[in-house]
Amino acid sequence: MTKILVIEDEEAIRENLLELLNAKEFDAIAVENGFQGVQVAKEKKPDLIICDISMPELDGYGVLQALRSEPATAMIPFIFLTALVDKANNRKGMELGADDYLTKPCKPVELLKAIDIRLKKQAIINQQQSQKLEELRSSITFSLPHELRTPLNGILGFSELLLTELDTLEPDEIKEMVEQIQTSGKRLYRLIQNFLLYAELELISTNPERIKALRNYQTEQSNSLITEQATQQVKQVQRQADLHLKLEYTQLNISAIRLKKIVEELVDNACKFSVPGTPINITSQINNNSFILSVSDKGRGMKPEQIESLGAYMQFERKLYEQQGSGLGLIIVKRIAELHGGSLNIESIPDRQTTVKVILPTNSN
Repeated sequence: MTKILVIEDEEAIRENLLELLNAKEFDAIAVENGFQGVQVAKEKKPDLIICDISMPELDGYGVLQALRSEPATAMIPFIFLTALVDKANNRKGMELGADDYLTKPCKPVELLKAIDIRLKKQAIINQQQSQKLEELRSSITFSLPHELRTPLNGILGFSELLLTELDTLEPDEIKEMVEQIQTSGKRLYRLIQNFLLYAELELISTNPERIKALRNYQTEQSNSLITEQATQQVKQVQRQADLHLKLEYTQLNISAIRLKKIVEELVDNACKFSVPGTPINITSQINNNSFILSVSDKGRGMKPEQIESLGAYMQFERKLYEQQGSGLGLIIVKRIAELHGGSLNIESIPDRQTTVKVILPTNSN
């Protein structure tokens, strides 16, 4: 049964609403002030809230603000019911996250229609969230065992050899096996971190409040950060001479850790899919209030259908190239860009060149 919380300080109106909702077979709960309303909403988790604005001590705006700041109650549909009819009050309610705004006296048919619309909209949102979670669960279940098994086998295999053959091995052989164990361990660690990050990004994408919080971060010296991260990536594969940078300074509404992740994945891909001695060009520029970060390489490239079908856990032509990795890099970059109001664009000529562009809005402050 659908649970509806009514927060109304006028007893007559409160009782009328309870009678109407119960007659329509809703599980209606009513409280007489804002403080009680916030407490009951947190405890009972209603499917919808109807709230008066003009109440003593804690008014409707305060109730809405308190509930929207709590993850457990942030997504509950919220309908204001009030005698205030000016546009300023209406706009204030909507800015705080109200879903609808009805003025007193309100006809029962108007209220019931508003409730029906909000419940149906919430049902669609819940269905989309469930679908995303199911897709995420299926993707992880399908690909995680294989991706983790490969580096784990390296760790177990070489460590077993060391344990059983240690007395017969030469120092150089021991050193080589330890290096292989370390390489496999680092790969396993990065795989786990990327799987966890992708899961986190997918969950954030279903929560407007978390998206808003994500965009409140700022990075001042974007050019310095990009230079530092890109240099670190190419150094790991001894390709410092291949790196060419041409960057513009700008302030971005993105955290340093997320911007570093974008650079890490793009430069890692450029290194993996091109041969040493070929250039990796990284540029940034401001164009029409957008920050455009481009990473280009002279590698094998991607076909149009591969770009179009870009998705999580997908790795193109794996049987041909046996390229290590979960294929999550580009989709992680794409999700980070989208969550910050941006996008990812790929331009590629197979066997000649690939340019990946991340476009982010610039800080308007």
